Amino acid sequence: MIALLRGTKTQARAAQPALHFAGLAAVMLLTVSGSAEAQPPEAGLWYDDTGRGAVELVPCGQKLCGRIAWLKEQVNAEGNPLVDRYNPNPARRTTPICGLQVVGDAQKLTDGTWDQGWIYDPKTGSSYNLAMTMVGPDQLKVTGYKGIKLLSKSFIWTRAPADLPRCADTAATPAKPSPGGEALPWAGQ
Repeated sequence: MIALLRGTKTQARAAQPALHFAGLAAVMLLTVSGSAEAQPPEAGLWYDDTGRGAVELVPCGQKLCGRIAWLKEQVNAEGNPLVDRYNPNPARRTTPICGLQVVGDAQKLTDGTWDQGWIYDPKTGSSYNLAMTMVGPDQLKVTGYKGIKLLSKSFIWTRAPADLPRCADTAATPAKPSPGGEALPWAGQ
């Protein structure tokens, strides 16, 4: 009776490779799935507070960066692509708005919010310190400030559909943190 429950030694040896393979496959699956980090909930496509533009936030190293990915109006009254005409650097004033990096160096804090980054407003050519907080699954509070948050301005961005048509990628380089932690959008490009 015990021999029937245990099986024969030959059956046990034949089952060992199958069990070894199953264990190896499970370890490989856990290793592969564990190595792919989940995207932070802030990553993705967001309509700005006006609804006339969308920024795509993506991880860049351990930080969060973003580029303009969609514009309701991509050309001016003359039919020319919108450009960064207010940029303080005259050499950048012909850079197209579509694809322009406008968020960089945002760092995740222990409380789950993002701060210590920068945000650039191409409508004014101004850069601000940046803080971001999720206020719902599809709402992101974006705060721009100069040095201290006491004198800040916050906006609510709304998650855009993932299939929102992207404007032509006119920027050749991917979003990235700026070198040396400079809070200037054109420093990292």
